[in-house]
This record gives sequence, structure tokens and C-alpha cells, in this order.
Amino acid sequence: MTETPQNSPKQQKKSTNPADAENLIGLLRRKEGSWVEWGNACATLQKAGYTSQQIFEETGFEPIQQNQVIVGSQVYTSLVNANFQKNILLPNKSEIVSRFEISGSDILYELRILTQEQRIIAAEFIVAHNLDVDDVKDVAKALKDFARMKTIPEGFSDSPGDIVAYQCWKQARQQNDLQHRSRLIAKGLKLANSQTARKQLEQLLTDFTVVSQRPAPRLPVYRLELEEELPRILPVMGKLPLNTEDFKAVSLVEEVEPFRIVKFSGGAGAWVGVPGWQVVMQAEDPVAIVENSDRLPTLIPGATEEVLLIIDRSQRQWHEDGYFIVDQDGKIVMQWFNEEPNLPLLGRVLLVLRPKKILDEELIKNLWQIEE
Repeated sequence: MTETPQNSPKQQKKSTNPADAENLIGLLRRKEGSWVEWGNACATLQKAGYTSQQIFEETGFEPIQQNQVIVGSQVYTSLVNANFQKNILLPNKSEIVSRFEISGSDILYELRILTQEQRIIAAEFIVAHNLDVDDVKDVAKALKDFARMKTIPEGFSDSPGDIVAYQCWKQARQQNDLQHRSRLIAKGLKLANSQTARKQLEQLLTDFTVVSQRPAPRLPVYRLELEEELPRILPVMGKLPLNTEDFKAVSLVEEVEPFRIVKFSGGAGAWVGVPGWQVVMQAEDPVAIVENSDRLPTLIPGATEEVLLIIDRSQRQWHEDGYFIVDQDGKIVMQWFNEEPNLPLLGRVLLVLRPKKILDEELIKNLWQIEE
């Protein structure tokens, strides 16, 4: 797997004050201050060039713990700087913020997937009901999924309690296990805000109809099989007659495996050639993105490897059988929606291209070698 810049063993330390770095390392080693300070210290050290592994060796903070306190402290800071509206659940902002001053990195870490406004709503709800980290995971997912819905479900409101209650109601209807179903109903009734939401959940106590959950569609995965399908992209210099200086000025072409992505020295762009399959040729605005196969929304069998996502940016109409690219806090992510979402779609994933498995790269270069 490709290493991230912050974890690369070859990463060089940036110029920083050694005394400041030593003070932060000492703070972490002795576990002084609050967890928020630990998160800020880890983030500062990483920005200064320390890898997660180096910080672990110096302080005992494991990489996964570093990530949790860094992200949690960022969410905490966003809550401190947020403008809370007057809320019927809690009297003031300070009560919410103080709840997470001593502990709560694991809880706030789960709110990383939410927008600033959703984090405020979630934090108020969490403190008001004294929820643990497992419940918080459900709250964060419920708020995020609810925000994508085009209409509010019948009988429920957009209050956080009803949003979580709707998630419980929806999951309970899909359960064959009566014990699990009952737990979901009880949880929904406990957190529901409106009487109509409670009524919807109470109906499930007598209506045992199971509504099957729509399974996610299969990813359109292809693998390059033939050597002839491996593209070779060449720079086109123009049409003769050409000047000698123009001939010499053409940049060197660098191919990056496993898809032979082409980069031109001195340029910022990169290109990749893919076979002219019908699904590719029919795309109006195709682009390619490199991703690791274990980070896809649906796992594909086999070892983790780099894959190429081919996306048509012109296809922005939702379809239940498609995977789409959407914006999430300024970054693009690939997701599947079982119903039309209430957010703009940036493009549809046409195919997931896996690289050619080459057992002997030298063999395909030397065509004179034949098997006896």
C-alpha cells in the first residue's frame, strides 16, 4: 500500500525549533495536560516532520491513538468556536464544551463525518442524553444519512431525537431477529422527540412485517488481461516540417505503474490511457482517479492493490444501481445511495479498473522468447 506522506520513512524533518519539539514530546511522554493538548501536540509534531511511528517511539502514543486525539481535538476546537443557538435541551454552550474537556476524544472522533452545524446538533444531543461512543456512532450516521434525504419521512421530524428514532425504526423493520428488533424499537422510543415518531415505532410492536434491505449493487470491476490492452502514450510533436529546437523541447515521458500513468517532466498534469471499451467511449466527460481497493465502499475480493476509478462527470442523475462521486467537507468521496440523496452528484463511476497481473515483465518486452 502506498504510504501517506506523514508516515513515509523517507520523510525529512522540516525546520522547527528543537526546544519546542522536545517540550511537546515531553508533554506527551508524561501525559501532562488534557487530551486536547495531546492532540494539538501530535498535530504540531507531524507538521514539523515527525512521523507517527517516530512520535510513538518517543512518547508511547500509538499511531491510531494519535489519529484519534488529533481529529478529536479538531472537532473540539470547532465546537469551541461555533455559535450555538439557544436550545431547549441544554441551557448554554459552556455545559456542552466542558463535557469534553477532560475526556471525549473517542466520542468527538465519531463526529468527524458531520458538518459544523450537524456537529453542534450532535454534541447537544449527546450531552443531554449522556450517550456512550457506540450510541454516538449511530447518531453521527443517522444525522449524515438524514441530511441526504429529499423529504422528511412521514411521522418524524428533523429534531435529532426523531432522526435517531427514524434510523432505529428503519433498521427494526429490516430485522428478522425479534430480540434485536425489540432493542432497536426500545432505543428509538427512548430517544424520539415527537409523539408521532413514538407512534411509528409502537406500530412495529404489533406489525412484524420484515422489509428487506436493498443490497448495494456490485461494483463494475474490470481487470486488464491482455498485454495489448496496456496502453503506451507517446507525445505528439506536430506535423513536419518542425524546427529542431521544438523537437528537442518535448518533455521526457515518465510512466508510473501499474497503469502507466503518464507524467511530463516540468508539467503539472498527468494522463493515463485506458482501452476503448464501449462504456468508456460513450462517456461525455470521463476522468480517472487512483484509489486503493480496500478503501472502496464495497470490498472487492483479492489482495489490496491500486485501482483506477473511471468517472463520467456528465452523469449526475441518481440511479439506484450506480456509485457516485459527491463532495464531503471539501473532499470527493465515492458512495452508493439506496434512495435519491439531497445533495449534488458530481459524477457516476463507470468502472473500477484493476491492473494487469504481469508475472514476468521482461517476457513481454522480448517477444522473441517462445515456449518450447
